[in-house]
Amino acid sequence: MERKILLNPGPATTTDTVKYAQIVPDICPREKEFVKLMKQIREDLVKVVHGAPEEYTSVLFCGSGTISMDVCLNSLLPAGKKVLVVNNGAYSSRAAEICNYYDLPYIDLKFSVDVLPDLGEIETVLESDPDIALVYATHNETGTGILNPIREIGALAHKYHAAFVVDTTSTYAMRPIYIKEDNIDFCMASAQKGLMAMTGVSYVIGNRKLIEESRHFPKRSYYCNLYMQYEYFEKHGEMHFTPPVQTLYALKQALKEYFEEGEEEKWDRHSRVFEAIHKELDKLGFRDVIKREWQAGLVVAVKYPEDENWDFDKIHDYCYERGFTIYPGKIGDAKTFRLCALGAIDEKDISDFFHVFREGLQEMRVKIPAVYHEVSNEEE
Repeated sequence: MERKILLNPGPATTTDTVKYAQIVPDICPREKEFVKLMKQIREDLVKVVHGAPEEYTSVLFCGSGTISMDVCLNSLLPAGKKVLVVNNGAYSSRAAEICNYYDLPYIDLKFSVDVLPDLGEIETVLESDPDIALVYATHNETGTGILNPIREIGALAHKYHAAFVVDTTSTYAMRPIYIKEDNIDFCMASAQKGLMAMTGVSYVIGNRKLIEESRHFPKRSYYCNLYMQYEYFEKHGEMHFTPPVQTLYALKQALKEYFEEGEEEKWDRHSRVFEAIHKELDKLGFRDVIKREWQAGLVVAVKYPEDENWDFDKIHDYCYERGFTIYPGKIGDAKTFRLCALGAIDEKDISDFFHVFREGLQEMRVKIPAVYHEVSNEEE
């Protein structure tokens, strides 16, 4: 099969063995064989974040990563309580939008997209409002690549008796996560990102006790209710509604390959790719949006050069025609694009990409090194 290198923030480049895992005999998902498969997947998803199975479980849903955000926010807020959204990017802003759509009481605590959240300000809000029962943060803001201090935010949430929900969609199965030590009550991801599987199934990994307590909370969604899906899994071993059967076979294979590669070895590979991206960008004179020391090691948000010949769509198409996908930015009106270190790729793929990228820049007559008129953070 032709191999494409995806440098976008998901879906990720997959192995052929994961692709072909979907080609299986047709099966009714209510068969014992398939129930057994889902049980193993649920256990393995908890294992990835080092959760004790008696304390933590996973609950699967059909959909992209946003469905897990929806599930957690609408299912885990008690009546008369508030959500505190720690917001420094596009994906935490999406959490605030979900709260707004469900008419949930929430505080949208905004920070600039290019800085870390202020822990002192977070504590001040928590201390001043005892109605906050749920704190929500994003681990790696995929729009910028910034890594938020979730362990410290979680400690503050627990200090003020709030549950802590973390969007780990772009870190799960990439950066090592220790759910208890990181003070996480619930985290989430989708199969097509860190596990390098297929789009169509997402999951919430969380505290069993808190899930069971949530059965007393207001029911705000029929399809996206966490306790209802959890209860059906516990009673029947199945999703309440029809699961994405072939996608789950791919997920099973992806989990097998994750454990075969090894957590540390996989993270080392992503780190190699990330460093290779930076090394090649530096050679071309391109600039980051986020300080290097604040980056999660997975997404590099790059500023457009100030060059009249630069055209993102043209360079995208040039690279795409040669087997490489790059992705536009997601920082409001800021002119950026992103290169990502996820998926089944390694350093050689980055070297091959930048050979093509440089050729594309030369054909477009974009100056190398890239031109910027404003002073960079390093020059200040």
